[in-house]
Amino acid sequence: MKIRSITCFCNPLDEDFKSTIKNISRFIKACREDIEKKGWEIQTTRLATIPFGIYTNKDNAITKIQELETLAGDNGFTYLSVGPARLHNPDEYRLVPEILSATRNVFASGILTHPHQGISPQAVQECARIITEAATISPDGFTNLRFCAMSNVKPFTPFFPASYSYGSQPAFAIAVESADAAISAFKEAHSISEGRNLMLSGMNSAAEKLGKLAVLNARQFGISFKGFDFSLAPFPEEWCSIGKALEDLGDIKLGMMGSLTSAAILAETLDRGKWQRAGFNGLMLPVLEDSTLAARSETEHFTVKDLLMFSSVCGTGLDTVPLPGDIRADQIEPLLMDISALSLRLKKPLTARLMPVPGLKSGEKTTFDFEFFRNGQIMDFPAAKLGGLLAKSDWISIRNR
Repeated sequence: MKIRSITCFCNPLDEDFKSTIKNISRFIKACREDIEKKGWEIQTTRLATIPFGIYTNKDNAITKIQELETLAGDNGFTYLSVGPARLHNPDEYRLVPEILSATRNVFASGILTHPHQGISPQAVQECARIITEAATISPDGFTNLRFCAMSNVKPFTPFFPASYSYGSQPAFAIAVESADAAISAFKEAHSISEGRNLMLSGMNSAAEKLGKLAVLNARQFGISFKGFDFSLAPFPEEWCSIGKALEDLGDIKLGMMGSLTSAAILAETLDRGKWQRAGFNGLMLPVLEDSTLAARSETEHFTVKDLLMFSSVCGTGLDTVPLPGDIRADQIEPLLMDISALSLRLKKPLTARLMPVPGLKSGEKTTFDFEFFRNGQIMDFPAAKLGGLLAKSDWISIRNR
């Protein structure tokens, strides 16, 4: 296991915000040193704010966010998340492509649902439009790495792009890249029960040791510790492939019958963990960030529908899914509707980070040059524009079970 990120949370409306950032920066340095002394690798440190619409308006948003990006970089943060565009604020959604275009290391998101009102078809439309517009910002469509549409995601989630803060108290959470923990645990086990115990033992032990360091530093610098996200996030090599972990459980290729059971076993194992929780703590299936998933995208039995089905038992939804470059916003809307419906019905956080690639069609291979990616095949996307009552509703109410 490695630490994907120590993610800090802040409020740019604080009276002395620059001093707050400097204190958070000092905290990050001290915390990082303590954790690395114990042998942990920390890949990134990240900063997330309250939703950007709270501290900007449509006239100054780009300038303020650019200034914030510079401030974050100057204080040692690799990436910045400015939070989600909010329901009932359509101008915020329309600003997102501009924000992404005007920055290099800024992430953003868009909210799809309200816990009581249900799915917002307007928000679904806006998020689909953002995805198609962001795909054209760079020739390879890479900008969509920095955006997701989301439902039921709570604040203080340390994995980007869904991160955002709440309130005025500076805080932090730790995102752990832990797919390798599942691979090693179940490889050594003689039964599913033994594999679960081995996996949980390693994670609980790591949380206990890291938690002590986190709390000590939090107290010293007056920053609140929100917890760990031990999501089974992969690295694009076989030793840390969540796709491999799923396949090894049933000795099957991902997408074949039985795959859902493997996903449910790993996700349910995480539910048994005893650590302080923040974020998803679920199964992550980012197609282009996992060597096995990228390879399976080149087979006919691993489809977007399979990923949607896995979302019913996993933790994060659809992630880095390569789609045809000519896909229309109204074709993306039905998938965002489905993600929203699953999220509300099952009362769980889900996101969609979709990546249309300009110039490529289904069956053609991506050519991204990014250390955290493995290239895969553009996935077929059977979708048409929504009609009927789904297209006519202002809100679609869906109660959880």
